[in-house]
Amino acid sequence: MDTAVELISGSERDESFSMRKLAAELGTDSSSLYRHFRNRTELMLAIVDHVLVQALHGYQRQGTWRTRLVDLMLRSWDAYAVLPQLAKDTSHYPGTGRGSQRVMEETMQALSDAGVPEELVPEWYHRLVSLTVALISAHAASQSSSPTEQKRRLEDLRVITLGADPAEFPALAHYARRIERLGFTRESFLATMELVLDAVPARQEGS
Repeated sequence: MDTAVELISGSERDESFSMRKLAAELGTDSSSLYRHFRNRTELMLAIVDHVLVQALHGYQRQGTWRTRLVDLMLRSWDAYAVLPQLAKDTSHYPGTGRGSQRVMEETMQALSDAGVPEELVPEWYHRLVSLTVALISAHAASQSSSPTEQKRRLEDLRVITLGADPAEFPALAHYARRIERLGFTRESFLATMELVLDAVPARQEGS
């Protein structure tokens, strides 16, 4: 798993990672990997889960429910920030092992400790995790694009913002020079998640 993560982190494209390349790096052939994983998808699921396990290393269930959820979110962000090629496809490879189980357990336990009504805990779990994954994937996709693609997207953004007709799009024209291309920093990711946590129907103090 560690070798697979290293290969992915060094790839310019997620598509360049394959079972054949991993086998070669390990000094064997791909048939040996197929004894453990039926296909590339199973391997990717295992890699995602491995990353989650590593991200949660040292995590302690302490502090308020909100503190714990923020910790979980930032651990996920930080883990995938250095793996944009993997992170952009996390929605396709949600993980199927202990890492995923741990995230689910800790998230739902924090919501329960917050006093969220029992019938709403699964719903809020899905909201928090879905948004976290979506933001991480979106950020990763923007970071993993080639320099040429990033430049083209920036030019496209400039065209539709700076070229906006003030008479038809007054707000857009007003803020045009302050709009940046899509992509979240760690701070903006946290600020967005804090807004969502504000809406959690908690009955216990969370800050």
